[in-house]
Amino acid sequence: MPDWYVYMVRCRDGSLYTGIATDVERRFAEHQDNRGAKYLRGRGPLALVFKQRIGHRGQALKVEQNIKRLPRHAKERLIQTGTGLKELFADSKP
Repeated sequence: MPDWYVYMVRCRDGSLYTGIATDVERRFAEHQDNRGAKYLRGRGPLALVFKQRIGHRGQALKVEQNIKRLPRHAKERLIQTGTGLKELFADSKP
C-alpha cells in the first residue's frame, strides 16, 4: 500500500487549499493544469507550500480534516515551522 501525504497549496489570492494524495507532485501538476479540485481552477499561480507523509489513507483524511478546521494563523505556523503537526496526528488516531 502506498503512503499517503497531506499537502497545502497557496493560491494567487493567498487562500490555502488542503488535500491528500499518494503522489503530491503529480497531484500538484494536475492542479496547475486546472484539473482536479474545482476550488483551485483559475486561482493560479499556485505554490505547493506544505507536504507531510502521513501513512494510511484513513489517517490522512483525518489529518486533512483537522488542518481544515485550524484558524488561518495556525495553518501559517504549520507551514512555516511545523508547529502543531504532532497534535494533528494525536487528534487523528482511529
